[in-house]
Amino acid sequence: MTSNIIYEGDQHTVCTHIRSGSVIETDAPVDNYGKGERFSPTDLLATSLASCMLTIMGVKGESMGLEMKGVKVEVLKTMAADPRRISRIDLAFHFPESILSVNNKTKTILKNTAYTCPVAKSIHPDIEVVIDWGNWN
Repeated sequence: MTSNIIYEGDQHTVCTHIRSGSVIETDAPVDNYGKGERFSPTDLLATSLASCMLTIMGVKGESMGLEMKGVKVEVLKTMAADPRRISRIDLAFHFPESILSVNNKTKTILKNTAYTCPVAKSIHPDIEVVIDWGNWN
């Protein structure tokens, strides 16, 4: 088993990772009866994409002798109606000065690695994913 989720009422859940005991709490978004006090489930999906990409880039970077610490991704999730669903995820990468001078071959390898992360491969093709590689273009 991966996790347990308990509905606490008032559109809140508590999600516990079985192996570590780590906890994530969710709330419905303000545009869907929630208070926006925590990540919404759809926020988590969009955030999972960025987190997965960074994680797999970190693994690949380390295997190439490159420290990826400090890379930041800003996530913007756009919802559609009828049916209510995520229609677009925008990711904006920001790389620290320490890795800006990486050669183009290494950048290409790391970008391609990110595109193949398990979450990216699990996103439905109807969801538009737009990636801005920022100062790594």
